[in-house]
Amino acid sequence: MFQPSQHDVRNFFCQTLAKQRNGELLSPLETLAAGWITEHPEYHAELADVEAALAAVYDVDEGRTNPFLHLSMHLSISEQVSIDQPRGIRQAVELLAAKRNSLHDAQHEVMDCLGEMLWASQRSGLPPDGHAYLDAVRRRATR
Repeated sequence: MFQPSQHDVRNFFCQTLAKQRNGELLSPLETLAAGWITEHPEYHAELADVEAALAAVYDVDEGRTNPFLHLSMHLSISEQVSIDQPRGIRQAVELLAAKRNSLHDAQHEVMDCLGEMLWASQRSGLPPDGHAYLDAVRRRATR
C-alpha cells in the first residue's frame, strides 16, 4: 500500500496547483486533485506557498481547517466511488449528490461519515468498518 508522508501529500497538492496555473500537463491523479482544488479557492493562497505549506501546523483547537486533509479526503472518496469500494458506495454517493444537487456538497457529507468511521476505528482499536460507513452514507442519501 502506498503511504505518502505529510511532506509528500502537501507537496503534491502545492505542485498540482502550480502546474494547473502554469497550464502544464497533469497526470490523471493531478487532474482529479486539480478539480477539487478549484472547488476550494479558500485554500489557494496556502497551496501557492510551498515552504509555508510544508511548515504549517493545523490545530483543530484554533479552528483552522487542514486543506491537505480536506483535499485528501475528496481524493479518497473519489477513488472509492471510481472502484465502488466498499461495494455500493458509488450508488450511495450518486444518490446523495442527486439529492443535494451537488457532488461537492455530497462529498462533504460523505467526509463526515468517513471521519466517523476512522474515529470509531481508532477509538476501538478495530479495523475500519466499511459496512457501517456505507450505511451512514446511505442513511444520508435516503433521509
